[in-house]
Amino acid sequence: MVNVLLAGGIATAVSLLCTPAFIRFLVRRRYGQFVRDDLTHHHVKRGKPTMGGAVIIAAAVVGYLASHAILLPLHGSDLIRVAPSRISLSALLVLFLLVGLGVVGFLDDFTKIRRERSLGLTSRQKLVGQSLVTVLFALGALLLKDSNGQSPASTAISVVRDTSLDLAFAGPAVGAVLFLLWANILITGASNGVNITDGLDGLATGASVMVFGAYTMISIWQYNQSCQTVPGPNCYAVTDALDLAVVSCAIAGACLGFLWWNASPAQIIMGDTGSLSLGAALAGLAILTQTQLLLVVLGGLFVIVTLSVIIQVASFKLTGRRVFRMAPLHHHFELIGWSEVTIVARFWIVSAVCVIAGLALFYGEWVVTG
Repeated sequence: MVNVLLAGGIATAVSLLCTPAFIRFLVRRRYGQFVRDDLTHHHVKRGKPTMGGAVIIAAAVVGYLASHAILLPLHGSDLIRVAPSRISLSALLVLFLLVGLGVVGFLDDFTKIRRERSLGLTSRQKLVGQSLVTVLFALGALLLKDSNGQSPASTAISVVRDTSLDLAFAGPAVGAVLFLLWANILITGASNGVNITDGLDGLATGASVMVFGAYTMISIWQYNQSCQTVPGPNCYAVTDALDLAVVSCAIAGACLGFLWWNASPAQIIMGDTGSLSLGAALAGLAILTQTQLLLVVLGGLFVIVTLSVIIQVASFKLTGRRVFRMAPLHHHFELIGWSEVTIVARFWIVSAVCVIAGLALFYGEWVVTG
């Protein structure tokens, strides 16, 4: 737990203290947000500093690495008892997703600023960038092995642990190809889900804190019930579970510190730099903790908001009518008279309920199988 709390605390402090300096830098460079013309109620946010996700990414990486650097000399010391402090392949893969999709998001944000429009990269360009990072992550997770000869990921579909549904049913080669496609669906879907939800001050940031916090708890539980230390019918065969908790808590802390400046009225916006990277990191944690489909419940708010866009587009194309006044869903509630703060608070409650439900499913499965 010392490892986990230290990473989260450092990341929170870095994000909280460094964001104001980054805001001043963005203001000097006139790197501001552009708002769609149809969002007239958001024109007040035009020109507000964006690309704040860069602070979240940097704080998370610093928090993770600093916690290892601080605790490594203390491992085995009589002064403090800590778990082995080593940088794991699993955590590096999650950080790779965080940084890699952050770069794609940065290019999207910077294109908006440079061209002075609300649209950045084209859908094809963004999809190519997401797919490239995802393929590299998936290949590394499936083919690379740690010091114990274990790969961080498997080809099995997972809910709260790996199921009997294995993508390698027709052989390892087919399994690898199907796993690449499955990972691409999960990561692209999660990153776009957080991106779509990031439309109101603090909405996506606050929800992300909750979901990353949930993955911190899940990873700690998996470490304490690891098959290596507590063998049994309901143990977890997750590689590097403790270090996944460390990196998850570091990202949660980075989001928490950033939320101080991102809450309404926001002084900075995370932009695609933050939303794409956070969604990708969530999907990476889901894959490596063997909780792929549980992410649908834990990140239920992101799923609901994304579904509102799908429903709106499908309804308009099929019937010519719109289900909502505007999609994503939070803009619908703005147009019917809810204040921004009210929407964010109530959507946070929805996110909290989804996280609690996901944790209940995770723990309930362990109780039943035990």
